[in-house]
Amino acid sequence: MSTSSPAYDFRIGLDLGGTKTEIAALAPDGSLLHRHRTPTPHAYDDSVRGMAAMIGEIEQKMGGRGSVGIGIPGVISPVTGLVKNANTIALNGHPFDRDLAALLGREVRVDNDANCFALSEAADGAGTGAPVVFGVILGTGCGGGIVVDGKVIRGRNHITGEWGHTPLPWPAEDELPGILCWCGHRNCLETLVAGPALARDCDGPDAHDATAIPARAAAGEQRAIAALARHADRLARGLAVIVNILDPDVIVLGGGLSNMAHLYDEVPRLMAPHVFSDFVHTPVVKNRHGDSSGVRGAAWLWPAPR
Repeated sequence: MSTSSPAYDFRIGLDLGGTKTEIAALAPDGSLLHRHRTPTPHAYDDSVRGMAAMIGEIEQKMGGRGSVGIGIPGVISPVTGLVKNANTIALNGHPFDRDLAALLGREVRVDNDANCFALSEAADGAGTGAPVVFGVILGTGCGGGIVVDGKVIRGRNHITGEWGHTPLPWPAEDELPGILCWCGHRNCLETLVAGPALARDCDGPDAHDATAIPARAAAGEQRAIAALARHADRLARGLAVIVNILDPDVIVLGGGLSNMAHLYDEVPRLMAPHVFSDFVHTPVVKNRHGDSSGVRGAAWLWPAPR
């Protein structure tokens, strides 16, 4: 496909998730023109065809042609051109961007969903104006993205920001050897700070939904209070390593667990003792664009149409 940038009327973003796919159209100024969601098919071919159909439908509705940016829960390998590291397993090993581009007859841009989230929040969200933004997704999984001066940093291996698959730092004895992660390693942060991890820590190995835990803690349930305290401490330790290495101007939290208000007071306080500095002023803030930040960031993978 050509790397030139043909004229477009608006930007289209898609966020391919494990259970839903969201599509949005943005005006040149970044304002939302249209968005909708649909269940994500389980089969790879069905996903690709479904996304092509969604793009066709939104272009027909808008009466124009859009650039296409897509966020996926993985990355395109710079070596093979195939998807790798996706926790939506059906994507792995496929030339996703080329397959969709062939159906559409034009170039598409694909990036990691956490990178798209960070780009959205850096562009006009909670990280607006910050030179270095670290975006964190705390949902079904745990991901991260880095944006510097408005540009996503992908790295040589296209894995920049994958802090969810680094081990919990400064572990206590009772945190070892840790849970086996789907990636094949033990004690990954994803197994400790993502939503299902919080649910398991509070309610046992068969639990998956952490939604009600903050309310239970607020009502005085000691088990929920203890689980939230362990979670905040582990999240703080994980983010302290990011501050020591990257020293971002702001850390923006996204995903379902970003709605837990106590994190914004507790995590900076718990993070500070682990940071190699005489003071720690790194703000940890909630995202501005909610669960649509990823789809907006995918659209931002293209410049605004002129």
